[in-house]
This record gives sequence, structure tokens and C-alpha cells, in this order.
Amino acid sequence: MFASAMALAARSMPDIAVFSRGKSFVAHSSDLIDMKSTPINPDWIVAGDPRARTGEHSRGHDDAALTAIWDCTAGEFRWFFGWDETVMILEGEVHITADDGTERILRAGDVAFFAGGTWASWRVDNYVRKVAFLRKPFPKPVAFAYRLRKLLRGNAQQGIAA
Repeated sequence: MFASAMALAARSMPDIAVFSRGKSFVAHSSDLIDMKSTPINPDWIVAGDPRARTGEHSRGHDDAALTAIWDCTAGEFRWFFGWDETVMILEGEVHITADDGTERILRAGDVAFFAGGTWASWRVDNYVRKVAFLRKPFPKPVAFAYRLRKLLRGNAQQGIAA
């Protein structure tokens, strides 16, 4: 019965949510975005005196997505990702160590993904500037409904092709 209810809910979810408020297109030069000081939690700082700034580029109509420019001076710190975050390094570089021990240097042009709810260590030797694409993870029941919907649609499409 629960599965039936979830399947019905999954089928009734729209493919694309339409919101009437806010802008539908936003474009700026990243150099012109107003950057504001966003201090790193002092408990997270491992070494140095890193100074971070953030400038919001745009926000989704449902407040579940955000695009921002972020930069930081030299220092080493731990960072908690409360949202899923995809980053593209625009300038400089950063040494990343993920909680699983994976190490990587990200340089201009590199793209990386950090799952919400995880930590990573960041070491900035000089300066780093990135664009960050953030998305709030869905609550577990909603995420389950979407996965179920995808599974059901996949089986339906396979049935049509067969």
C-alpha cells in the first residue's frame, strides 16, 4: 500500500515546477558581483588567517538552489558542505583533502562536486576564486519518491521499447 501511495505521488510530481516570482534570466560578469566578507568559522581554521568573501549571483525561485562567487586568501581550514555543491575554480588553486582521504589540487578550469553533509580540508597557498552552484538536498522521503518515480518511468520506457 505504501509503495502504491509513493508511486502515485511520484507520478503526480511535475517534471518542471513553474514559479512566477523573480527573474527568469540573470547574467553578470563575475568581476562585477558585489563581494561581502563571509568569515570562516574560527573553529574550522587549521592554519593561517584565511579571509573569505561571497557574492550571490542568483537564487532559484524555490530557494533550493544558489549560484555564488566565493574567494579566499591564504590559509588552511576544514569546510562543512551543508548543501550539495559543484564548484568551478576561476582563479588560483586549492589543495583539497576529502574525508575519505582523497587528495586533489583544483586549479582554474577544474570542476568538483561536494555532497551535502560532508567535510573537506582546504589549503589555499595564495588565493582561490570559484563559482559555486549549490543545491539543497531533498528530504529523504522526497528523494525516495523521485528515485521511485525514475525507476517506474525507466521500467515504463523499457516496456514501450520491448
